[in-house]
Amino acid sequence: MNWYAIRAIYLFEMARTFRTLLQSILSPVISTSLYFVVFGSAIGSRMAEIDGVHYAAFIIPGLTMLSLLNESISNAAFGIYMPRFAGTIYEVLSAPISWIEIVLGYVGAAASKSVMLGSIILVTARLFVSYEVAHPVWMLTFLVLTAVTFSLFGFIIGLWADGFEKLQLVPMLIVTPLTFLGGSFYSLKMLPPVWQKVTLFNPVVYLVSGFRWSFYGVSDVSIELSAGMTFVFMVICLLTARWLIRSGYRLKS
Repeated sequence: MNWYAIRAIYLFEMARTFRTLLQSILSPVISTSLYFVVFGSAIGSRMAEIDGVHYAAFIIPGLTMLSLLNESISNAAFGIYMPRFAGTIYEVLSAPISWIEIVLGYVGAAASKSVMLGSIILVTARLFVSYEVAHPVWMLTFLVLTAVTFSLFGFIIGLWADGFEKLQLVPMLIVTPLTFLGGSFYSLKMLPPVWQKVTLFNPVVYLVSGFRWSFYGVSDVSIELSAGMTFVFMVICLLTARWLIRSGYRLKS
């Protein structure tokens, strides 16, 4: 394992984050804070508790996941797309490093940014509502697992995209709607029985549900199923990234 190469890619990507601190960190934190104000304070004060949890506190895991998914995909997608766009990816490909080292460098940096952002959002949430974390180890596990999984997904999008508009196509048209429909702002038990079953086909449900369980001990699906579905998706993304890099898909042309 070429740790020097991994470290070089990782540090370069992290440095890019701190050069664009306003866009990378501050902007999503401000956007999420506005959600807390509107949904937590304004709407939450007029709603009853959900599963014994105050509405303002109930939506904290969902809002954190909403930002985490979008930022993980965006960071990883731009991280690998920009070297392709600038032509510097050939320097990486000509270096004596394997596909796993490339993935560890780029995806590791994107996941680190997302975990950092998620932590800042959770700290910021304290300014608006009081909440407790019932299972901190599971909370951290889901935070890291989700960040890594969707950073891998974003990495794949960055390899697939042949223009800047395609980098935003999947997050805007697929991921964000699935997150809003995945129980971020409500419990699946509030839906009619038919829609409860339909919603189970939404992979984001398992992420939000598992993350919320780590806070309050309540969830729409079991914690084992949530962790298992997330892990399976991560493995699929890892194998897809491996195939794309080893085949040179849109990297060598």
